[in-house]
Amino acid sequence: MRTLSEQRYSKLAPKVVKALKERSFDPYYFDEESQAAEKIFSLIPKDHQVSWGGSLTLTGLGILQRLEKEGFNLLDRDKAATGEERTEIMRRSLLCDTYLCGTNAISEDGQLVNIDGNGNRVAAMIYGPKQVIIVCGMNKVVKTLEDAVTRARTIAAPLNVQRFPSVKTPCNENGTCADCLSPNTICSFFVTTRFCKPEGRIKVILIGKDLGL
Repeated sequence: MRTLSEQRYSKLAPKVVKALKERSFDPYYFDEESQAAEKIFSLIPKDHQVSWGGSLTLTGLGILQRLEKEGFNLLDRDKAATGEERTEIMRRSLLCDTYLCGTNAISEDGQLVNIDGNGNRVAAMIYGPKQVIIVCGMNKVVKTLEDAVTRARTIAAPLNVQRFPSVKTPCNENGTCADCLSPNTICSFFVTTRFCKPEGRIKVILIGKDLGL
């Protein structure tokens, strides 16, 4: 039996999908993670070089493990032997064929809001890879663009930094955004994607569950 949140998500989804289409994104909605996973793989040609930005949703869905199992040509920064090699893989990822990532927030009128520490994820979303596939739970959808910025800053960022205990920022110590200027800040770049160019380059896979941060 679906939860009340899941029932709400299925009712809200058509509005969000319509809004994303009006902004030239290529959106899809699925009630179940397994349906979404199959759609993701249908969108990636077997000869594509694939990379990704950090995403708990992608990991939770098993997408990254399946890409490796099925023999895709991957640019995986986590397999780098040194910091320099890791950086080089991240740079090469900006010219891959398919780039996978999540998003921090989506407004009901179809705008994406993301905060990034190094900028590699938002850079790939903006330009470079032939296609970008964004995967996110409907819990990331909020009413307005202002709400999306608030979610990214006060919910997503303080939660994300908890994954890295050694990162010394106010939000990692007390759980709330302090608008800090720490050298370790993960809030270096704020990007709003209000329109997709070229049309359909960014695919948005919405899932009617609470997924990611």
